[in-house]
Amino acid sequence: MTAAAQSRRIRIGIDTGGTFTDVVALDEATGEVVTTKTPSTPTNPADGFMAGIGKVLGLLGLDDADGRAAISAVSHGTTVATNQLLEGKVDTLGFITTEGYDAMLEIARQSVPDGYGNSYFWVKPSRIVPRDLVKAVGGRLDVDGLEVRPFDEAGARAVARWFRDQGVMTLGVCFLHSYANPEHEERMRHVIAEEHPDAVVSLSSEVLREYREYERAMTTLVDAAVKPRLSRYVSDISTRLTAYAGREVPFYVMKSNGGVLSAAEVVHQPITTVLSGPAAGALGAGLIAHVAGFERVLTSDGGGTSTDVAVVLDGEPALTTEGSVGAFPSKIPMIDVVTVGAGGGSVAWLSPEGTLKVGPHSAGADPGPLCYGLGGTDVTITDAHVVLGRIPPHLLGGEIPLDVEAARAGVEKLAATLGLSPEACAAGVLEISAWNQANALREITVKRGLDVRDFTLTTFGGSGSLLLCRLVDILGLAAVLVPPNPGNVSAFGLLTVDVKNDYVRTHVRMHDVLTPAEVAELVDALTAQAAEALRGEGFADTEHRFARTADVRYFGQAFEVRVPLGEGPVDQAALDAVADAFHAEHRALYGYDFAHDPTQQVEWVNLRVSGIGPIQRPELHPEPLVPGAAAPADPPRRPVCFDAGAGYVDTPVVRREDLPPGASFSGPVIVEEFGSTVPIHPGFAVRVDAYRNLIVTRETSTREDQA
Repeated sequence: MTAAAQSRRIRIGIDTGGTFTDVVALDEATGEVVTTKTPSTPTNPADGFMAGIGKVLGLLGLDDADGRAAISAVSHGTTVATNQLLEGKVDTLGFITTEGYDAMLEIARQSVPDGYGNSYFWVKPSRIVPRDLVKAVGGRLDVDGLEVRPFDEAGARAVARWFRDQGVMTLGVCFLHSYANPEHEERMRHVIAEEHPDAVVSLSSEVLREYREYERAMTTLVDAAVKPRLSRYVSDISTRLTAYAGREVPFYVMKSNGGVLSAAEVVHQPITTVLSGPAAGALGAGLIAHVAGFERVLTSDGGGTSTDVAVVLDGEPALTTEGSVGAFPSKIPMIDVVTVGAGGGSVAWLSPEGTLKVGPHSAGADPGPLCYGLGGTDVTITDAHVVLGRIPPHLLGGEIPLDVEAARAGVEKLAATLGLSPEACAAGVLEISAWNQANALREITVKRGLDVRDFTLTTFGGSGSLLLCRLVDILGLAAVLVPPNPGNVSAFGLLTVDVKNDYVRTHVRMHDVLTPAEVAELVDALTAQAAEALRGEGFADTEHRFARTADVRYFGQAFEVRVPLGEGPVDQAALDAVADAFHAEHRALYGYDFAHDPTQQVEWVNLRVSGIGPIQRPELHPEPLVPGAAAPADPPRRPVCFDAGAGYVDTPVVRREDLPPGASFSGPVIVEEFGSTVPIHPGFAVRVDAYRNLIVTRETSTREDQA
């Protein structure tokens, strides 16, 4: 090992997507950041993970031995849990609940997707646990956690043996009011350990110590469902990483809440990773846009299978505890991401009525789009871009050649079925995809009382920037920001996040009878839990940070609003500040409040504490702007179709790295780099800012012109 290599500390972020595995490495001493991609390996994602590490270390100029020694930590965003739930691949589960509540999953909630206008046609989806695999155990706690009926240990043993005899190896336990007192659930786990020791068990009091039995039960069962597969995957990578480095390397996994957690702890909290990859992308894009001076940002992460969109305000993505993955509600804190099946591999198909549709199913990485030449049979969004010339006949700077003729043959066949020209067919596929993405962006803005036109869109991911000009016109956006290396923003985001653990306790009290002492007692208990977890992650007490919030509502409401509980002492002034913040937030969300109506009482529901262990972030440094800079003169050109009616236009193709800060130019032009392509349509202008972001705007000045 060279002396220079001994002094280097390389932190690596790896985001595994459906098509590519994105890798970013940070040299902690010099601040140098290197990015790359490698094809994902769906049959065993760990293979792509390890290939990415070797590749990025080579780009840093480290040979095999020096690279292994230089790795200081690895952070990982994974879609293992996400894809398992989206695809509905849930293995056999058993559910144990309180006697008399064994129909909880069937009863569920009365809410109907898309409103009650469709309720006549709606049938409840199958439960995550079929009715015959639900068993009840006697015993009962009241709302305050006091025992009403003793725990039925004999009945519990009979249930545990029954699941053992049926070969059901994964169990979720959710007893009534266990958020207030976990004793009965803990005794059930002890019984299972004795009677069915090979079972994997999730307890609701550990997964989500919060009231609302159905949501707590579902979240617990989702945790149990993903625990075996995710545990195997994380353990496999940990073992291979240790073997590769010849020592134990700190290994973190991205959580849905915008933090990371050590791999050793993730296997005990798998539910926290269900939006691992999308969360990293939103954080990375939000940081880049915030540094560039944009405070109200929409992020759009386009991958091979889907596009994930989120809202970021002042650099912080919006959080929710009302999220879901596929058909499964998950009430854990997660970045508020909406996913739409509009990735590069999304398939174009015909409905029974002969209507052209795009997605949500995807060709994935294998066999992938037609142009991959791996046996794909369906036209995809990527094929449409290739046929129209909007992306080059290769990916990853030439590492992956594309079969343009195969894509054209597939588009021509689909076009003939529709009675369209190949160009009109390909443009139609992209138009549908653009509207699918626009509707997702409306869902996280308009449906939440926000004006989409007040935001700057940040596009990233391998396919995220391909339709940005069309999104500007559809949504009336003022500008779009495209970061450098947009295909690696999610992996970059993994290097920007802190270790973070969330703890919650339900405590329903009216504001006018709530005392500072009882709030302080609960907050102190949650803070102690968070501090213990941070110490276990290796953070000294002086490094600990805590974020405190409360879920509050007006008495009689069914849902709460989360507001901050200040960092100072928990006194009456702090409690009143929470009530004031609630009134203001309620007014911002719903347009009204009852701050001056004494008949409307404020009710506290949940207290939350997040323990945060800070890490070193990559720093983004501005460069001097070059006055009068423009796109390079006499670049190569190729025919590109931006409008099917206008046909192909001879279009300059510029390399992203040849655009200095301060450069400005107008479309039509194609901007290419290693991991992505940005087609700039006629009528659009681009400037390069001091951070080498592309800022894309409409040359026309009014929204009427943009329509």
